[in-house]
Amino acid sequence: MSKARVLLVEDDPIQARETEAILQQTGYEVLWAQDGINAIKLVKSSKPDIILLDLILPGLDGYEVCRWLKLDESAKSIPVIMLTVKKDLSDKISGLHIGADDYLPKPYNELELNARIYASLRTKSLQDELRQKNKQLEELLDKVNYMAITDALTGLYNRRKFQDTLSGEFERAKRYKTPFSLIMLDIDLFKRINDNYGHSAGDAVLKEVSTLITKSVREIDTASRFGGEEFMVILPSTDIVSARVVAERMRESIAAFTFPEITGSITASLGIAGMPDENIRNEDKLIRCADIALYRAKQNGRNRTETASGAELKNEM
Repeated sequence: MSKARVLLVEDDPIQARETEAILQQTGYEVLWAQDGINAIKLVKSSKPDIILLDLILPGLDGYEVCRWLKLDESAKSIPVIMLTVKKDLSDKISGLHIGADDYLPKPYNELELNARIYASLRTKSLQDELRQKNKQLEELLDKVNYMAITDALTGLYNRRKFQDTLSGEFERAKRYKTPFSLIMLDIDLFKRINDNYGHSAGDAVLKEVSTLITKSVREIDTASRFGGEEFMVILPSTDIVSARVVAERMRESIAAFTFPEITGSITASLGIAGMPDENIRNEDKLIRCADIALYRAKQNGRNRTETASGAELKNEM
């Protein structure tokens, strides 16, 4: 605290030199402003640790300067001790109401001045420490929340986040009849990759496929790893015809990509289902419908996109 930077705002040069000498003797770095305008400029340019602010100043008085300081985001945490020859209780209350942290009447005792500065700086230090700890806690909570909804390997959303998003979109589709589509993607013959090249190569392929999926969709879409080599993509406000365009873009990007971990190409099969569909009464049925379409894509030779409607679920109901 002895090396703190103090801004002294005092229009009387004699009083300013006396106060400056006291502060420098204690070890503070002292900046001096003779009026409110220059005080504000110094606050912006020099970022003092504490401000000793005379109430009576030419131009902007101490009240106006203090009011500006407490409204400015970069300056509002700087403690302000108001200095004045006025001794009326109303003056003290007015200063405290607009944000002053302390009040010291003139003439002030050297020991009291240093004690009040020390107390204000100590309080500021504790508040800064608390703010820093709160920031660290917020960052930790953000990280925990991110981990709770993210697949650790691919960086896509996990199954939990997928289910939550799907529930919201399904309810919206039922209530407002707005379309949305679900794409289920499965990497073809993925077991062979693990068997022939090892699980580390398989993990690398999953990461690269995830990146290709992300590049093929919009920010409002939800891409997630459903499990193993299966992925789900929720497309809000998208009918099945438009969803097929997105699915084909994903399929083609995967087929064209050169995976450095393996020899040859990798393909994917995709199934699409969508809402609104009067035969799909819940999210599980929608997933099942997309699964039927994916199974059809596998049966028809893989590396293709198929669609399915809720009518195909009637035999299962």
